[in-house]
Amino acid sequence: MTSFQELFDAVIKGDDTAAAAITKKLLDDGIEPSKIINEALAPAMAEMGKRFERLEVFLSDSLLAADAMKAAMKVMEPSMLLKKSSAPEQEVVVIGTIEGDVHDIGKNIVATMLEASGFEVHDLGRDVPVATFITKAQEFRADIIAVSALMTTTMYNMPRLIKDLRDMGLKDKFKVVFGGAPVLPEWATEMGADGYAKDFTQAVAVFKELKR
Repeated sequence: MTSFQELFDAVIKGDDTAAAAITKKLLDDGIEPSKIINEALAPAMAEMGKRFERLEVFLSDSLLAADAMKAAMKVMEPSMLLKKSSAPEQEVVVIGTIEGDVHDIGKNIVATMLEASGFEVHDLGRDVPVATFITKAQEFRADIIAVSALMTTTMYNMPRLIKDLRDMGLKDKFKVVFGGAPVLPEWATEMGADGYAKDFTQAVAVFKELKR
Protein backbone atom coordinates (compact mmCIF):
# COMPACT_ATOMS: atom_id res chain seq x y z
CA MET A 1 0.00 0.00 0.00
CA THR A 2 1.23 3.48 -0.85
CA SER A 3 2.35 5.41 2.23
CA PHE A 4 1.86 8.98 3.32
CA GLN A 5 5.65 9.23 3.59
CA GLU A 6 5.95 8.75 -0.18
CA LEU A 7 3.62 11.68 -0.80
CA PHE A 8 5.38 13.75 1.86
CA ASP A 9 8.71 13.11 0.12
CA ALA A 10 7.29 13.91 -3.33
CA VAL A 11 6.03 17.30 -2.12
CA ILE A 12 9.32 18.10 -0.39
CA LYS A 13 11.15 17.29 -3.64
CA GLY A 14 8.68 19.38 -5.64
CA ASP A 15 7.80 16.42 -7.87
CA ASP A 16 4.29 17.25 -9.04
CA THR A 17 3.99 14.19 -11.29
CA ALA A 18 4.84 11.82 -8.45
CA ALA A 19 2.63 13.72 -6.02
CA ALA A 20 -0.37 13.37 -8.33
CA ALA A 21 0.27 9.66 -8.96
CA ILE A 22 0.76 8.84 -5.29
CA THR A 23 -2.36 10.76 -4.33
CA LYS A 24 -4.39 8.78 -6.85
CA LYS A 25 -3.09 5.53 -5.38
CA LEU A 26 -4.00 6.66 -1.86
CA LEU A 27 -7.52 7.51 -3.02
CA ASP A 28 -7.76 4.14 -4.75
CA ASP A 29 -6.77 2.52 -1.45
CA GLY A 30 -9.78 4.17 0.15
CA ILE A 31 -7.97 6.97 2.00
CA GLU A 32 -10.07 10.08 2.63
CA PRO A 33 -8.82 13.37 1.12
CA SER A 34 -8.82 15.01 4.55
CA LYS A 35 -6.49 12.32 5.87
CA ILE A 36 -4.17 12.73 2.90
CA ILE A 37 -4.00 16.46 3.59
CA ASN A 38 -3.49 16.09 7.34
CA GLU A 39 -1.02 13.20 7.19
CA ALA A 40 1.09 14.16 4.17
CA LEU A 41 0.42 17.44 2.37
CA ALA A 42 0.11 19.83 5.31
CA PRO A 43 3.09 18.29 7.19
CA ALA A 44 5.22 18.51 4.03
CA MET A 45 4.50 22.21 3.55
CA ALA A 46 5.01 22.83 7.26
CA GLU A 47 8.41 21.16 6.96
CA MET A 48 9.23 23.30 3.93
CA GLY A 49 8.28 26.34 5.96
CA LYS A 50 10.69 25.35 8.74
CA ARG A 51 13.47 24.73 6.23
CA PHE A 52 12.78 28.09 4.60
CA GLU A 53 12.98 29.86 7.96
CA ARG A 54 16.30 28.11 8.67
CA LEU A 55 17.55 29.21 5.22
CA GLU A 56 18.03 25.57 4.23
CA VAL A 57 15.94 25.95 1.05
CA PHE A 58 15.27 28.74 -1.42
CA LEU A 59 11.91 30.32 -2.21
CA SER A 60 12.03 28.49 -5.54
CA ASP A 61 12.09 25.18 -3.62
CA SER A 62 9.01 26.24 -1.68
CA LEU A 63 7.28 27.13 -4.94
CA LEU A 64 8.03 23.70 -6.39
CA ALA A 65 6.66 22.09 -3.24
CA ALA A 66 3.52 24.23 -3.49
CA ASP A 67 3.09 23.17 -7.12
CA ALA A 68 3.41 19.52 -6.10
CA MET A 69 0.77 20.02 -3.43
CA LYS A 70 -1.51 21.72 -5.97
CA ALA A 71 -1.12 18.69 -8.25
CA ALA A 72 -2.18 16.42 -5.40
CA MET A 73 -5.10 18.69 -4.53
CA LYS A 74 -6.23 18.65 -8.17
CA VAL A 75 -6.41 14.85 -8.09
CA MET A 76 -8.52 14.98 -4.94
CA GLU A 77 -10.82 17.72 -6.18
CA PRO A 78 -13.65 15.47 -7.46
CA SER A 79 -13.74 13.53 -4.18
CA MET A 80 -13.62 16.72 -2.14
CA LEU A 81 -16.50 18.24 -4.09
CA LEU A 82 -18.63 15.17 -3.42
CA LYS A 83 -18.09 15.52 0.31
CA LYS A 84 -18.34 19.28 0.45
CA SER A 85 -22.14 19.35 0.74
CA SER A 86 -22.08 17.23 3.89
CA ALA A 87 -18.96 18.80 5.41
CA PRO A 88 -19.04 21.51 8.10
CA GLU A 89 -19.22 25.01 6.66
CA GLN A 90 -15.79 26.24 5.61
CA GLU A 91 -14.32 29.60 6.50
CA VAL A 92 -14.22 31.70 3.34
CA VAL A 93 -11.13 33.75 2.45
CA VAL A 94 -10.58 36.29 -0.30
CA ILE A 95 -6.89 36.90 -0.85
CA GLY A 96 -4.85 39.10 -3.15
CA THR A 97 -1.87 41.40 -3.57
CA ILE A 98 -2.73 45.06 -3.00
CA GLU A 99 -3.11 47.62 -5.76
CA GLY A 100 0.18 48.71 -7.32
CA ASP A 101 2.01 45.51 -6.38
CA VAL A 102 2.52 42.70 -8.90
CA HIS A 103 4.44 40.34 -6.60
CA ASP A 104 2.40 37.24 -5.87
CA ILE A 105 4.72 34.28 -5.18
CA GLY A 106 4.24 34.31 -1.42
CA LYS A 107 0.54 35.05 -1.76
CA ASN A 108 0.12 32.08 -4.09
CA ILE A 109 1.75 29.73 -1.59
CA VAL A 110 -0.41 31.07 1.24
CA ALA A 111 -3.56 30.55 -0.86
CA THR A 112 -2.57 26.95 -1.58
CA MET A 113 -1.72 26.28 2.07
CA LEU A 114 -5.06 27.69 3.22
CA GLU A 115 -6.99 25.60 0.71
CA ALA A 116 -5.15 22.47 1.81
CA SER A 117 -5.99 23.34 5.41
CA GLY A 118 -9.72 23.39 4.77
CA PHE A 119 -10.47 27.02 3.91
CA GLU A 120 -12.54 28.04 0.90
CA VAL A 121 -10.14 30.35 -0.91
CA HIS A 122 -10.91 32.91 -3.61
CA ASP A 123 -7.64 34.24 -5.05
CA LEU A 124 -8.14 37.69 -6.56
CA GLY A 125 -4.63 37.79 -8.02
CA ARG A 126 -2.26 40.74 -7.93
CA ASP A 127 -2.58 44.52 -8.26
CA VAL A 128 -6.04 44.30 -6.68
CA PRO A 129 -7.86 47.60 -5.98
CA VAL A 130 -9.25 48.13 -2.50
CA ALA A 131 -12.78 48.33 -3.88
CA THR A 132 -12.37 44.90 -5.48
CA PHE A 133 -11.37 43.31 -2.17
CA ILE A 134 -14.56 44.67 -0.60
CA THR A 135 -16.83 43.79 -3.52
CA LYS A 136 -15.51 40.24 -3.76
CA ALA A 137 -15.63 39.75 0.01
CA GLN A 138 -19.33 40.62 -0.10
CA GLU A 139 -19.96 38.51 -3.20
CA PHE A 140 -18.33 35.39 -1.75
CA ARG A 141 -19.63 36.09 1.78
CA ALA A 142 -16.08 35.95 3.04
CA ASP A 143 -15.09 35.60 6.66
CA ILE A 144 -11.53 36.85 6.11
CA ILE A 145 -9.93 39.35 3.73
CA ALA A 146 -6.20 38.66 3.28
CA VAL A 147 -4.04 41.37 1.76
CA SER A 148 -0.40 40.99 0.73
CA ALA A 149 2.28 43.52 -0.20
CA LEU A 150 5.95 43.15 -0.99
CA MET A 151 6.88 46.82 -1.37
CA THR A 152 6.71 49.60 1.20
CA THR A 153 5.28 51.88 -1.49
CA THR A 154 2.24 49.66 -1.90
CA MET A 155 1.72 48.54 1.70
CA TYR A 156 0.38 51.99 2.47
CA ASN A 157 -2.66 51.16 0.36
CA MET A 158 -3.60 48.57 2.98
CA PRO A 159 -5.01 51.04 5.56
CA ARG A 160 -7.34 52.34 2.85
CA LEU A 161 -9.10 48.98 2.99
CA ILE A 162 -9.69 49.34 6.73
CA LYS A 163 -10.89 52.92 6.30
CA ASP A 164 -13.27 52.05 3.48
CA LEU A 165 -14.69 49.10 5.40
CA ARG A 166 -15.32 51.36 8.38
CA ASP A 167 -16.84 54.10 6.23
CA MET A 168 -19.19 51.52 4.68
CA GLY A 169 -20.12 50.05 8.06
CA LEU A 170 -18.57 46.70 7.11
CA LYS A 171 -15.51 46.48 9.35
CA ASP A 172 -17.20 44.16 11.85
CA LYS A 173 -18.36 41.85 9.08
CA PHE A 174 -14.87 40.70 8.00
CA LYS A 175 -11.61 39.80 9.65
CA VAL A 176 -8.68 41.46 7.87
CA VAL A 177 -5.18 39.99 7.68
CA PHE A 178 -2.14 41.88 6.41
CA GLY A 179 1.03 40.15 5.29
CA GLY A 180 4.21 40.46 3.27
CA ALA A 181 7.88 41.19 3.77
CA PRO A 182 7.70 44.95 4.54
CA VAL A 183 4.70 44.67 6.88
CA LEU A 184 5.41 44.65 10.61
CA PRO A 185 2.95 43.18 13.15
CA GLU A 186 2.86 46.39 15.19
CA TRP A 187 2.02 48.42 12.09
CA ALA A 188 -0.68 45.98 11.00
CA THR A 189 -2.31 46.20 14.44
CA GLU A 190 -2.03 49.99 14.51
CA MET A 191 -3.69 50.20 11.09
CA GLY A 192 -6.63 48.11 12.31
CA ALA A 193 -5.89 44.65 10.94
CA ASP A 194 -7.20 41.66 12.90
CA GLY A 195 -4.19 39.50 12.07
CA TYR A 196 -0.71 39.51 10.62
CA ALA A 197 1.40 36.87 8.89
CA LYS A 198 4.94 37.55 7.73
CA ASP A 199 4.90 34.74 5.18
CA PHE A 200 3.42 31.35 4.36
CA THR A 201 5.16 29.74 7.34
CA GLN A 202 2.89 31.68 9.73
CA ALA A 203 -0.25 32.08 7.68
CA VAL A 204 -2.25 28.92 8.39
CA ALA A 205 -1.85 29.21 12.17
CA VAL A 206 -2.92 32.86 12.09
CA PHE A 207 -6.00 32.14 9.97
CA LYS A 208 -7.04 29.25 12.18
CA GLU A 209 -6.84 31.53 15.23
CA LEU A 210 -9.23 33.92 13.50
CA LYS A 211 -11.84 31.25 12.85
CA ARG A 212 -15.13 32.22 14.38
